[in-house]
This record gives sequence, structure tokens and C-alpha cells, in this order.
Amino acid sequence: MTPTTHLNSDAVLVDAVADARRALESEIAPAAIGSHLEARTEGERVVTHLFDSRLAGYAGWRWAVTVTSAADRAEITVDEIVLIPGPDAITAPPWVPYKDRIKPGDLSPGDLLPLEEDDPRVVPTYLVGDDGIDPLSSQDIAQIRQVADDLGLGRVRTLSIEGINDAAQRWYDGDGGPEAPIAQSAPDHCYNCAFLVRLAGPLSQTFGVCANGSANDDGRVVTFNHGCGAHSEAQLTKKQKPIPLPDHVFDTVALDDFESF
Repeated sequence: MTPTTHLNSDAVLVDAVADARRALESEIAPAAIGSHLEARTEGERVVTHLFDSRLAGYAGWRWAVTVTSAADRAEITVDEIVLIPGPDAITAPPWVPYKDRIKPGDLSPGDLLPLEEDDPRVVPTYLVGDDGIDPLSSQDIAQIRQVADDLGLGRVRTLSIEGINDAAQRWYDGDGGPEAPIAQSAPDHCYNCAFLVRLAGPLSQTFGVCANGSANDDGRVVTFNHGCGAHSEAQLTKKQKPIPLPDHVFDTVALDDFESF
């Protein structure tokens, strides 16, 4: 690198555009290097020069050349050369773990989705009982644990408060909730529909299951304030009813096939 005339000077490093470009061209084809964009001071005697990238497939990216000078040296040293995305660069979306990317309907026959041991949505059944809501007394816990150990009865784990709240919020915000477009135009709510099958347990105060085979939500969880046009008490208005067809009229003036019999 070219020796500097001033020791420990950030200004010299900022002005070292030519040195940074020569270092970049020694590693990258000159045709892939665009104009100098800016110089960023990273710290004491550390400056990064940014050059526009003309590399195919990397529009909006930048070549970053970081230079420095030692306190007892009179020359510029290149720390690193990297390609980084600019504000308008096309980049990959943030990585999401596989278990967080799975959506309803993604699992195929034979696929397994094991539950993690520390999943906050479930707790051991003996801690809260089988309904997952009301904590039991120490005596009840001991009794349930003993029965479970001796006979192997009951579920090992059940929904925790977090799991119940998570399911309730997801269902409420989903297609079976009150904000769904079909619910906004429904004649009435699911609460008083004959096809609503009520749930048991902690979610029974807000949700039920639709049992109308003609409805879009058949077999799905719906909120009491959801609704659709297949409500058991839905009635057509006079304007919505089909126009009745007139009775058949026979032509009694002209001879036709009917009169020939």
C-alpha cells in the first residue's frame, strides 16, 4: 500500500479511495466494481470504503473495503474486502426455524412433528388436571400422580394456560372468527344456531364446532359471534325469493298437437 504522509490520521484513511479500489481490483474483476459511494469511519484509524457492485445478480449490493493504519506505521493496511447488501438490495428473507414454518395442512401422511420437552403450550397433567385450567391441591396432585404411575391412565400432558390462550387467539383471528368476511354479512351469529356443537372445558365459553354439512365451516371451530348464510334460522326476504313461474297455458285459438289427440 502507499505510505501515508500523516501518522494516525483518519482523514488520510477517508481519502484513501484509490488505495481501496486497487486492493479491491486485486481480488475482484474491475468490471464488477462501480463508483465509490462513501467512506464510513468505523472507529479510531478504521475506515470502510463502499463501492457500487456491478456483479450480475447483485444489484443494489456494495463492495466494502475496510482500511486502517497502525499507530507506529506510516502506511495503509487493508483489513477485509466483503460484499454487503445496500438499502435497495434484494436479500433472502429472515430465516425461520422449520417448526415455526409449518402451517395447518402441511403435514402429509407419515410425517411426524415431535413436541419439544420445554414447549410452553403443554404441562404435565398431574400439575393442573385434565382440563388444563384449575390448579389442583397438593393432595389431589399426589393422588393423580399415584394413579397415573400405577395404572398408566390419563394423558401425560395437557394444555397449559399459554397453550389455551394461543389456540383461542388463533381461532378468534382466523376464518372462524367474528372478523371473517362471511361473518360480517351473516344474518345471525353461531351462538343461536341449531348446528353449533358446544365444546367442553376452558374454551367452551367462546367456541363451538359447526355441524352444518352445507356450511363452509362444517367440522371447524367457530366463535359464538361468527356466522354465515347457512344459519338454521336464516330466512329469505321477499326480494331474495325466486320469482314464481306462471302456470302452463294452452293455445285455444290455433290448432296444435295437443288438440289433435
